[in-house]
Parts: sequence; structure tokens; C-alpha cells
Amino acid sequence: MAEQLFHQKVAIITGAGQGIGLEIARQLARQGASVLLNDVEKKLAEEGAKLIQQEKGICTPFPGDASDLDFIQAMVDKAVSQFGKLNIVIANAGITLFGNFLEYTAEDFNQVMKVNLSGSFFLSQIAARQMIHQGMGGRILFMSSVTGHQAHKNLAAYGMSKAALEMLAKTLVVELSQYRITVNAIAPGATMTERTSNDPDYDKTWSRITPMGKPASTEDIANAALFLVSQHSGHITGQSLVIDGGWTSVSPSPY
Repeated sequence: MAEQLFHQKVAIITGAGQGIGLEIARQLARQGASVLLNDVEKKLAEEGAKLIQQEKGICTPFPGDASDLDFIQAMVDKAVSQFGKLNIVIANAGITLFGNFLEYTAEDFNQVMKVNLSGSFFLSQIAARQMIHQGMGGRILFMSSVTGHQAHKNLAAYGMSKAALEMLAKTLVVELSQYRITVNAIAPGATMTERTSNDPDYDKTWSRITPMGKPASTEDIANAALFLVSQHSGHITGQSLVIDGGWTSVSPSPY
């Protein structure tokens, strides 16, 4: 894609203090976007924004709970007050709480749904209202997962939440297309991040069972995300793009 593809665009990305979210934020900023970077951990949000600023990007940290409705409104208000508008929203914040289905607690279930579903739903709602007010269209992107496509041990609630996000993207086509707002989802597979790197067997295991012979890098995921929020994807909406090196085609279990 051309340099400065996102010149004069304003983006919010949640859960972006590290990993996939941070790489998406970095690439958006490198291509000209002004980025409001959220993470629930203040230190990660500030360090992520500082990294982008050191790379000559425009980025403001905005730490806090991206599943809290008042905070979501404040986040959108901050982006508009600081940068003048809002063009792109990427609902990347999410949590994974493993657990056997027969023993899974209501507390864990509700927490997964609050962050993964409620946070994404209301961020897109509040952002869409702002985009409609501006009258310039916009881009909304949800972060799904291959676990929303294929069963994965101990991830019933998580997989359920990710599949629901893909249905939300499809449903919002009916609601938001008239305003030139596209809504899509990406579904990453195994990806090397700070978190997965802590597992000494992760790279080896997923390299063995992924047809392309390796897990994704954060850059692999960010490249797909940037396409779906760019001007090049203006006629793509309601879609979910799986980025997994072919894993869902064969689906061998890492266990």
C-alpha cells in the first residue's frame, strides 16, 4: 500500500499496549493516522504511545477499561476533541479465560462477554454515532479469532464471543451501510506475541500444525487489518477474514 495511506485519518484502537494491537497502531501511525491508543494497563498504553512517538508517529495514550460505557464515550470524545474527528475504530481489546465447560464459572463467563462482546458492541455504537454526525463515513473493525470458526479445547466461552463478533459485523451492514460505514472482522490464528512467546513450545507446536509452517507474526495480522480500514476496502463490509496460515482448513489440535 502507498505511503501515508491514512493521512489526516483519526483512529481509535483498544487493547493496543502490546502484541497485535500495538503493531496495528504502529502501522497506522507510520502511514499518517493520528492514533488514540487504549490499554487497560496504564503503563502499557503509555509505553506503546511513546514507542510510536519515537517513530515520528502521532499517538496519544488513553488507558482504561474499554468495556466500560462511560469510558468508551470518553475515549471517543477525546479522539474528537484532540484530533477533530473520528474515521477508524478497531475493537481489539479482549480477554481469554480458559476453562473446562463443565466447571466454567459465571464470573469468568460474564467477564469474557463484557470485554469481548459488550465492549466491542458499544464502542462501535458510540463511534458510529460520531461518524454519522460527521457525515464522512468510516471504518469499524472487530477482532475475532479462529476459535470462532473451529472448536478449541477449554475455550467454549471465548470462541462463542468471537463467533458473535463476526455475526455483529454482518448484522451492522443493515444498520450502517447507508452512512458509508463499513464493518468487518479479522480472525487471527496462532500468532507470535509477547504473551505467546512466554510458552517455550508455542512456536514449535504451531509451526508443526500450521500448513504454512509457522504461526503468524503481528505484522501479518496488522497488514490485513490495515487493508480493511483503508480506502482500498470501501466495497467490503460484513466480512470476516481468517489469517491463520491455513490452520482452519485442516484444524489439527495443538493438544
